[in-house]
Order: sequence, then C-alpha cells, then structure tokens
Amino acid sequence: MLVDIIQFLVKLNDKLFFAADSLLERLPLPDWAIDAVIDSVHMLPFLVVIFFVIEFIEYYYSDKMESLAKYSGKAGPFAGSLLASFPQCGFSVIASTLYSKRLITKGTLIAVFLSTSDEAIPVLLSDPAYLYLVVPVVAAKICIAITAGYFIDFIIDCKHKYTEKSDSHSINDDCGEDTGCCHHHVTGHSKSDLFVHPLKHSANIFIFILFVTLVINYYIMLTGGEENLGRLFLGDSVFQPVVTAIVGLIPNCAISIAITLMYVKGAISFGSAIAGLCSSAGLGLLVLVKRNTSAKDTVKIILILLAISIFAGIAIQAAGISPLHLNYSV
Repeated sequence: MLVDIIQFLVKLNDKLFFAADSLLERLPLPDWAIDAVIDSVHMLPFLVVIFFVIEFIEYYYSDKMESLAKYSGKAGPFAGSLLASFPQCGFSVIASTLYSKRLITKGTLIAVFLSTSDEAIPVLLSDPAYLYLVVPVVAAKICIAITAGYFIDFIIDCKHKYTEKSDSHSINDDCGEDTGCCHHHVTGHSKSDLFVHPLKHSANIFIFILFVTLVINYYIMLTGGEENLGRLFLGDSVFQPVVTAIVGLIPNCAISIAITLMYVKGAISFGSAIAGLCSSAGLGLLVLVKRNTSAKDTVKIILILLAISIFAGIAIQAAGISPLHLNYSV
C-alpha cells in the first residue's frame, strides 16, 4: 500500500513539473547543476504546503504543547520526545526556556533535543521518493530520545530537583520574547505569521536545499558517481558518526538539510545521519546558552547530547541498519 502511494505521488510529481523541467533543461548549465535545480524546484510546492500546515498547528496548539511539557512530571522525557518529533522549529526553544526556569528536568530537555528534527522531516516529505524514510528517521530519534531522557533523569541525574511554578508564570516572564527561524516569535504568534512565515521559511529552505544539492551533485560529478561519494565522507568508518554529530551541533537549519541530503545521496550512512540529526537541536542550544544561569551545566548538557548522538550513530552503523537500501520500487 505504501509503495503504491509513493509510486503514485512520484508519477504525479513528474507530470506536474513536466513543462517546467523542459524549460529548466535548456538552461546553459552543466548537467549536474540542472539536476540540482530541477530537484530543488520539485520540492518547493511541497515545502510551502508543509510549512503552512506546521504554522497552523504552531499557531493554535503551541500553548498546549508548552503546558504539556511543563506539567508532564515523570512522563516528561516521553511527552517531550513525542512533541519535539513534530517538524516545527520552536519546541526546542520553548524546552530550553522551561529548563532555564527548572520547570522541566534535564532528561526531558535532552530528550527534546534528541528528538527535534529541525528541517530533516520537511525535506523528506517534500520529495515523494523519500517519504518511506520519514518513519525510520522519526522512530529512531524518538526511541533514542526516550531511552536517553529516562536514563539521565533516573540514573545519572536522579538527585536533580526542580520546583513547579504557578500556572500564571509564563515562559516569557522576565525573559522577553524567544524567536525562532526567520526571526518569527516562538510564542505569541500574530495572525500574519500564518501567511508570511510559511512563505518566507519555504523560500529560505529552498535556497538551502538548492545550495546543498549543487555542492553534493558537483562532488558526485567529480568522484564519478554516487557510489564513490561516500569516500569523501570517511566511508562507513566509525569516525563518520562522530563528525556528523559534531557538525550537527551547529545551530542552523542548513545543517540538518545538508545531513539529510547527504544521506539520501548515499554520502553518509543511516547511523551517521541519525547521529547528526540527534545532536542538531536547532536554536534550542543558543537559547540554552543564553538563558541557563550555569555555564557549567550548559556545557554538561551539550557534552551529554553529543555523546548520546555519537553512541547511537555508531551503534546503528555497526548494526548495519539502512532503510535507504530497502527495496521500494519507486
């Protein structure tokens, strides 16, 4: 059933862009560049739709998501992991702010960071040929996040205590407004965000995708094929998840886009992709550095996040797990 749906969407996508592809193929560019432009243009309409849906959900349900994380108690790592897996850019920011006020535990915060997908899921959703990868990526990150969150709370940080604040205490009290990508407000959305931010965000992500795809296609051309591209990125060595996890710490959505595209192009393994996407907590890390009163605690959290991401990536790579190689005839 899933294969049939994917095949239908791929064929529909090809028909919708047949005329545009014919025009783009006439551009005075090398084949690898034209392919990058075509692939990126194919994603654009899907990105717009996806980000409109995400913005709608954020606008109407962000307060409920915040409250659920704030009052989840012992279910914090579980609830935080599930909420953060939804492809929106503000929840890691909210979690960092809540943690700085000690309204959630360290395990919950790290679970949110590990589960946050940043732009990986929208990128996969925007290309019908990669839809089948969404479930393995999300499932892997949620499992890692829940396991790590409870391990931290009940084994490593079992003595940690935090005080519940009153219901009237907002995450913005004494802290000002948090901003997400494209400088839009994470809380206190205006109705204009429902229309302006999805378009602006789609344009930004399209540019990132085009740039990254151009770079990857260029190196594919240089190396003589996708099968040789992985050699530029340390092959399947144990060091690859280490490198991607460290790169993932960079708080920019272009990083998660690059990691996702390198995986689907065959440049890095699934374990390396998960390592990079687990450590890629987006703007949440910047907010943590800014808001957390203890620099030592902030460094500890970042190191724990990095260690878990590396360990998970190496374990997945050693197990030989790679959903990209499943036999989906699309």
